[in-house]
Amino acid sequence: MRKVNIILVGYGNVGKAFLKLIQQKEEVCQEKYGLDLRVAAVVRRQKALIYCQPQKPGRVLEKLQDNVEGKNSANWEENVSLEEIIDTFQPGVLVECTPTDSKTGGPGLQYIRLALDRDWNVVTANKGPLVMDFQGLMDKARQKNLSLKISGATAAALPTIDVALNSLAGSEILKFEGIVNGTTNFILTKMGEGSNFSDALKEAQERGIAETDPSQDVDGWDTAYKVLLLTNAIFFTSKSLSDVKVQGITHINPALIQESQKEGKKLKLLGRMSRRGEDFSLEVVLEAINKTHPLFYVDGTEKGITFETDTMSTITVIGGKSDPTGTAAALLKDLINIYM
Repeated sequence: MRKVNIILVGYGNVGKAFLKLIQQKEEVCQEKYGLDLRVAAVVRRQKALIYCQPQKPGRVLEKLQDNVEGKNSANWEENVSLEEIIDTFQPGVLVECTPTDSKTGGPGLQYIRLALDRDWNVVTANKGPLVMDFQGLMDKARQKNLSLKISGATAAALPTIDVALNSLAGSEILKFEGIVNGTTNFILTKMGEGSNFSDALKEAQERGIAETDPSQDVDGWDTAYKVLLLTNAIFFTSKSLSDVKVQGITHINPALIQESQKEGKKLKLLGRMSRRGEDFSLEVVLEAINKTHPLFYVDGTEKGITFETDTMSTITVIGGKSDPTGTAAALLKDLINIYM
C-alpha cells in the first residue's frame, strides 16, 4: 500500500467536492490501486488546516463539518505560508483548485511552481496558470521527473486530453472540435426550446450550472482556454490566447436559432483546432451544425469532443458531468494515474 500525502489548495465548490469524493472512493483507491490517500493540509485564503500526521479524508471532513456547525474543531491557522506547509511533509500531490485568473495566473501559478520546485506532483483544475505559462510549468515538471496533470482544466469529466495523448497515440491529430462548456450548451439548448437568452441564463444560475458572473463562459473565454491548453498539450506548442479567435453567445439573435432549426440544424458554441503541417488555426465559433455532425445530439449540460486523425479516422467522446463533482472526479483520476 502506497501512502500519498495530499495538500488541497482552494476550498471552494471543487475543493469541497474533491474531499468528499476521496472519502467516498477511499476503499476503491486502496483495494484497486493500492493508494492510501491522506490529507496533510487544506489551504484557503491565507488560512490552513494542517495535520502533523496526515489524516484520512473522512476525519478531515468531520472536523470541517464541526467547524461549520460552530464547534471550531477545525483549528484554522492564520497567515501560514504554503512553503512552510509543503516543507513539513513527505512530497505527495498538491491538488490546486483556486479560482482561474487568466490575466496573471493568480496565486495558483506560484503555488504550482512552488510545489514542483519542492518535488511535489500537481493535479489542477485551474486554467489560469496553464494559460499563462503552460510550457514553463510542463518543462519544470519534466526536468524534475514529476507529474503535472491537467484533466480538471480541460473539460474535466469529459476525457479530452486522455484520449488525445493516450488513446490516439501514434496517430496524427489533424483537427479537433468540441462542445466543452456546459453552461453555454445548456443556454443554447434552452433557447432552441423557446427560451430567451436572459431566462436561459437565469435558469442555469438557479440550477448551479452557471456562475454568478457567467462572463467567462458566455463570452467564449472558458472554451478558448480549453482549446489553447489542448493544443499546447497535444502538440507541445507555445500558443497563447492571442492566437485564439473568440466568439461568445451573449449577443445571439433569436432569429438565428429559428433559422437554423428550420434548416434542421442546431447552434453550438464550438472550440476548434485545425492544422496543416505547422500552421495551426484556433477558434471559438458559434456555428449551426447538421445531423451528420458527431456533436449534433450533445445537448443540455453535456459536452463532447471529436478528433480527426490520419490513421484512426474520426473519434468522438460525449458526456461528462458539468458540476464540481465532475471536476473533482477528473482530479482524482489524474492523481491515481500519477502512480499507475
